[in-house]
Amino acid sequence: MKITILTLFPDMFDGFLNTSIIKKARLKDLVDIQIVDFRKHTNDKHTRVDEYPFGGGQGMVLMCQPLLDCLRYVRKPESHVILMEPSGTTFSQKKARELSKMDDIIIMCGHYEGYDARIAEYVDEEISIGDYILTGGELGSMVVTDAIVRLLRGVIADDSSVDESFENDLLEYPQYTRPIDYEGKIVPEVLLSGHHENIRKFRLKESLKKTLRRRPDLLEKHQFTKEEERMLEDIKLEMRLENENTEEETDS
Repeated sequence: MKITILTLFPDMFDGFLNTSIIKKARLKDLVDIQIVDFRKHTNDKHTRVDEYPFGGGQGMVLMCQPLLDCLRYVRKPESHVILMEPSGTTFSQKKARELSKMDDIIIMCGHYEGYDARIAEYVDEEISIGDYILTGGELGSMVVTDAIVRLLRGVIADDSSVDESFENDLLEYPQYTRPIDYEGKIVPEVLLSGHHENIRKFRLKESLKKTLRRRPDLLEKHQFTKEEERMLEDIKLEMRLENENTEEETDS
Protein backbone atom coordinates (compact mmCIF):
# COMPACT_ATOMS: atom_id res chain seq x y z
CA MET A 1 0.00 0.00 0.00
CA LYS A 2 1.05 3.57 -0.64
CA ILE A 3 -0.17 6.51 1.46
CA THR A 4 0.70 10.05 0.41
CA ILE A 5 0.00 12.92 2.79
CA LEU A 6 -0.18 16.49 1.47
CA THR A 7 0.71 19.01 4.16
CA LEU A 8 2.27 22.39 4.86
CA PHE A 9 4.17 21.00 7.84
CA PRO A 10 6.12 17.87 6.85
CA ASP A 11 8.34 18.06 9.95
CA MET A 12 5.33 17.13 12.09
CA PHE A 13 5.53 13.58 10.71
CA ASP A 14 9.17 12.79 11.61
CA GLY A 15 8.39 11.09 14.92
CA PHE A 16 5.24 9.47 13.60
CA LEU A 17 7.02 7.75 10.71
CA ASN A 18 9.96 6.52 12.75
CA THR A 19 8.27 5.09 15.82
CA SER A 20 6.51 1.87 16.80
CA ILE A 21 4.20 0.01 14.40
CA ILE A 22 4.45 2.56 11.58
CA LYS A 23 8.24 2.30 11.54
CA LYS A 24 8.11 -1.52 11.54
CA ALA A 25 5.59 -1.58 8.70
CA ARG A 26 7.76 0.73 6.61
CA LEU A 27 10.92 -1.28 7.28
CA LYS A 28 9.10 -4.44 6.16
CA ASP A 29 8.00 -2.62 2.97
CA LEU A 30 4.38 -3.30 3.86
CA VAL A 31 3.53 0.36 3.37
CA ASP A 32 5.14 3.29 1.58
CA ILE A 33 4.27 6.58 3.27
CA GLN A 34 5.23 9.77 1.45
CA ILE A 35 4.94 13.25 2.99
CA VAL A 36 4.59 16.00 0.39
CA ASP A 37 4.82 19.75 1.11
CA PHE A 38 2.22 21.34 -1.13
CA ARG A 39 3.70 24.80 -0.55
CA LYS A 40 6.34 23.78 -3.11
CA HIS A 41 3.63 23.75 -5.76
CA THR A 42 2.43 27.32 -5.30
CA ASN A 43 2.78 29.78 -8.16
CA ASP A 44 2.96 32.74 -5.80
CA LYS A 45 6.37 34.43 -5.85
CA HIS A 46 6.19 34.79 -2.06
CA THR A 47 5.27 31.09 -1.72
CA ARG A 48 1.87 31.95 -0.27
CA VAL A 49 -0.77 29.25 -0.26
CA ASP A 50 -3.64 31.16 1.35
CA GLU A 51 -5.71 34.31 0.85
CA TYR A 52 -8.38 36.38 2.56
CA PRO A 53 -11.88 34.96 2.01
CA PHE A 54 -14.29 36.65 -0.39
CA GLY A 55 -17.10 38.35 1.51
CA GLY A 56 -14.91 39.04 4.51
CA GLY A 57 -14.38 37.05 7.67
CA GLN A 58 -11.66 36.00 10.05
CA GLY A 59 -8.47 34.22 9.08
CA MET A 60 -7.03 32.98 5.82
CA VAL A 61 -8.30 30.35 3.39
CA LEU A 62 -6.19 27.83 1.45
CA MET A 63 -6.23 28.53 -2.28
CA CYS A 64 -7.12 25.96 -4.94
CA GLN A 65 -3.98 26.29 -7.06
CA PRO A 66 -1.16 25.01 -4.78
CA LEU A 67 -3.13 22.19 -3.19
CA LEU A 68 -4.78 20.94 -6.37
CA ASP A 69 -1.62 21.23 -8.47
CA CYS A 70 0.13 19.14 -5.82
CA LEU A 71 -2.73 16.64 -5.92
CA ARG A 72 -2.44 16.35 -9.70
CA TYR A 73 1.30 15.76 -9.33
CA VAL A 74 0.92 12.74 -7.02
CA ARG A 75 -2.46 11.37 -8.09
CA LYS A 76 -2.78 8.15 -10.08
CA PRO A 77 -5.89 6.67 -11.69
CA GLU A 78 -6.25 4.21 -8.78
CA SER A 79 -5.68 6.82 -6.04
CA HIS A 80 -8.38 7.31 -3.42
CA VAL A 81 -8.28 10.93 -2.21
CA ILE A 82 -9.30 11.92 1.32
CA LEU A 83 -9.66 15.46 2.60
CA MET A 84 -9.37 15.84 6.38
CA GLU A 85 -12.35 18.02 7.23
CA PRO A 86 -14.14 18.64 10.59
CA SER A 87 -17.55 18.39 8.92
CA GLY A 88 -16.67 15.16 7.10
CA THR A 89 -17.89 11.65 7.89
CA THR A 90 -16.69 10.55 11.32
CA PHE A 91 -13.84 8.05 11.06
CA SER A 92 -14.53 4.54 12.36
CA GLN A 93 -12.97 1.10 12.56
CA LYS A 94 -15.26 0.02 9.72
CA LYS A 95 -13.88 2.82 7.53
CA ALA A 96 -10.31 1.90 8.53
CA ARG A 97 -10.90 -1.68 7.32
CA GLU A 98 -12.42 -0.41 4.09
CA LEU A 99 -9.43 1.84 3.41
CA SER A 100 -6.92 -0.89 4.35
CA LYS A 101 -8.03 -2.84 1.28
CA MET A 102 -6.99 -0.04 -1.09
CA ASP A 103 -3.62 0.18 -2.83
CA ASP A 104 -3.12 3.94 -3.09
CA ILE A 105 -4.46 6.59 -0.71
CA ILE A 106 -3.84 10.34 -0.71
CA ILE A 107 -4.70 12.38 2.39
CA MET A 108 -4.97 16.16 2.12
CA CYS A 109 -4.42 18.24 5.28
CA GLY A 110 -6.23 21.54 5.49
CA HIS A 111 -5.03 24.40 7.67
CA TYR A 112 -5.76 27.95 8.82
CA GLU A 113 -9.45 28.93 8.73
CA GLY A 114 -10.26 26.40 6.05
CA TYR A 115 -9.90 25.89 2.34
CA ASP A 116 -11.55 27.07 -0.85
CA ALA A 117 -14.78 25.06 -1.06
CA ARG A 118 -14.04 24.09 -4.67
CA ILE A 119 -11.19 21.86 -3.46
CA ALA A 120 -13.74 19.37 -2.11
CA GLU A 121 -14.93 18.71 -5.66
CA TYR A 122 -11.59 17.04 -6.45
CA VAL A 123 -11.60 14.46 -3.64
CA ASP A 124 -13.35 11.13 -3.12
CA GLU A 125 -14.42 11.69 0.46
CA GLU A 126 -14.07 13.97 3.46
CA ILE A 127 -13.21 12.47 6.85
CA SER A 128 -13.30 13.85 10.40
CA ILE A 129 -11.78 12.19 13.48
CA GLY A 130 -14.27 13.78 15.85
CA ASP A 131 -16.46 16.72 16.76
CA TYR A 132 -13.71 19.19 17.62
CA ILE A 133 -11.41 21.57 15.77
CA LEU A 134 -7.63 21.19 15.40
CA THR A 135 -5.19 23.68 13.92
CA GLY A 136 -4.84 21.50 10.85
CA GLY A 137 -5.44 18.10 9.34
CA GLU A 138 -1.99 16.72 10.18
CA LEU A 139 -2.91 15.03 13.46
CA GLY A 140 -6.07 13.64 11.88
CA SER A 141 -4.11 12.24 8.95
CA MET A 142 -1.79 10.46 11.40
CA VAL A 143 -4.76 8.92 13.21
CA VAL A 144 -6.27 7.67 9.94
CA THR A 145 -2.92 6.37 8.68
CA ASP A 146 -2.14 4.53 11.93
CA ALA A 147 -5.57 2.88 12.00
CA ILE A 148 -5.16 1.73 8.39
CA VAL A 149 -1.57 0.51 8.57
CA ARG A 150 -2.04 -1.70 11.64
CA LEU A 151 -4.71 -3.61 9.71
CA LEU A 152 -2.40 -4.49 6.83
CA ARG A 153 -1.45 -8.17 6.69
CA GLY A 154 1.92 -8.77 8.31
CA VAL A 155 2.00 -5.57 10.37
CA ILE A 156 0.65 -7.23 13.52
CA ALA A 157 -0.47 -10.79 14.21
CA ASP A 158 -3.58 -11.58 12.18
CA ASP A 159 -5.68 -12.46 15.22
CA SER A 160 -4.55 -9.49 17.34
CA SER A 161 -7.22 -7.16 15.97
CA VAL A 162 -10.13 -9.61 15.98
CA ASP A 163 -11.36 -8.85 19.53
CA GLU A 164 -10.41 -5.18 19.65
CA SER A 165 -12.89 -2.46 20.45
CA PHE A 166 -15.29 -1.54 17.64
CA GLU A 167 -14.73 -4.80 15.79
CA ASN A 168 -18.21 -6.29 15.32
CA ASP A 169 -19.62 -3.15 17.01
CA LEU A 170 -18.55 -4.20 20.50
CA LEU A 171 -15.99 -2.76 22.91
CA GLU A 172 -13.11 -5.02 23.85
CA TYR A 173 -13.36 -7.05 27.06
CA PRO A 174 -11.05 -6.06 29.98
CA GLN A 175 -7.56 -7.59 30.03
CA TYR A 176 -5.39 -8.56 33.03
CA THR A 177 -1.77 -9.55 33.63
CA ARG A 178 0.62 -10.15 36.58
CA PRO A 179 0.36 -9.85 39.52
CA ILE A 180 -2.84 -11.73 40.33
CA ASP A 181 -3.39 -9.56 43.41
CA TYR A 182 -2.59 -5.84 43.18
CA GLU A 183 -3.52 -3.86 46.30
CA GLY A 184 -6.42 -6.20 46.95
CA LYS A 185 -7.75 -6.07 43.41
CA ILE A 186 -7.89 -9.66 42.15
CA VAL A 187 -7.81 -10.99 38.61
CA PRO A 188 -11.12 -12.80 37.84
CA GLU A 189 -10.71 -16.46 38.77
CA VAL A 190 -12.08 -17.75 35.47
CA LEU A 191 -9.09 -16.28 33.61
CA LEU A 192 -6.77 -18.42 35.71
CA SER A 193 -8.77 -21.61 35.25
CA GLY A 194 -7.36 -22.68 31.88
CA HIS A 195 -10.92 -23.56 30.78
CA HIS A 196 -11.02 -22.00 27.31
CA GLU A 197 -14.79 -22.17 26.81
CA ASN A 198 -15.52 -20.53 30.16
CA ILE A 199 -12.94 -17.85 29.40
CA ARG A 200 -14.55 -17.20 26.00
CA LYS A 201 -17.99 -16.82 27.60
CA PHE A 202 -16.63 -14.55 30.35
CA ARG A 203 -14.92 -12.28 27.83
CA LEU A 204 -17.96 -12.11 25.58
CA LYS A 205 -20.20 -11.19 28.50
CA GLU A 206 -17.75 -8.55 29.72
CA SER A 207 -17.54 -7.13 26.21
CA LEU A 208 -21.33 -6.86 26.01
CA LYS A 209 -21.51 -5.35 29.51
CA LYS A 210 -18.84 -2.75 28.74
CA THR A 211 -20.54 -1.79 25.47
CA LEU A 212 -23.96 -1.47 27.13
CA ARG A 213 -22.58 0.79 29.84
CA ARG A 214 -20.29 2.98 27.77
CA ARG A 215 -21.48 2.87 24.16
CA PRO A 216 -25.05 1.51 23.98
CA ASP A 217 -25.38 3.11 20.54
CA LEU A 218 -23.02 0.45 19.14
CA LEU A 219 -25.44 -2.31 20.13
CA GLU A 220 -28.04 -0.88 17.74
CA LYS A 221 -25.80 -1.91 14.82
CA HIS A 222 -24.56 -5.22 16.24
CA GLN A 223 -25.80 -8.49 14.76
CA PHE A 224 -26.57 -10.59 17.84
CA THR A 225 -26.19 -14.34 18.10
CA LYS A 226 -28.66 -16.26 20.27
CA GLU A 227 -25.96 -16.63 22.89
CA GLU A 228 -25.31 -12.88 22.94
CA GLU A 229 -29.03 -12.11 23.22
CA ARG A 230 -29.30 -14.34 26.30
CA MET A 231 -26.18 -12.82 27.83
CA LEU A 232 -27.43 -9.28 27.24
CA GLU A 233 -30.72 -10.05 28.97
CA ASP A 234 -28.80 -11.46 31.94
CA ILE A 235 -26.59 -8.36 32.04
CA LYS A 236 -29.59 -6.01 32.00
CA LEU A 237 -31.20 -7.96 34.85
CA GLU A 238 -27.96 -7.83 36.88
CA MET A 239 -27.69 -4.09 36.29
CA ARG A 240 -31.30 -3.52 37.39
CA LEU A 241 -30.68 -5.49 40.58
CA GLU A 242 -27.48 -3.50 41.23
CA ASN A 243 -29.39 -0.23 40.83
CA GLU A 244 -32.17 -1.39 43.15
CA ASN A 245 -29.65 -2.43 45.81
CA THR A 246 -27.88 0.92 45.50
CA GLU A 247 -31.16 2.79 45.91
CA GLU A 248 -32.06 0.74 48.98
CA GLU A 249 -28.66 1.45 50.56
CA THR A 250 -29.08 5.16 49.82
CA ASP A 251 -32.57 5.23 51.38
CA SER A 252 -31.35 3.43 54.51
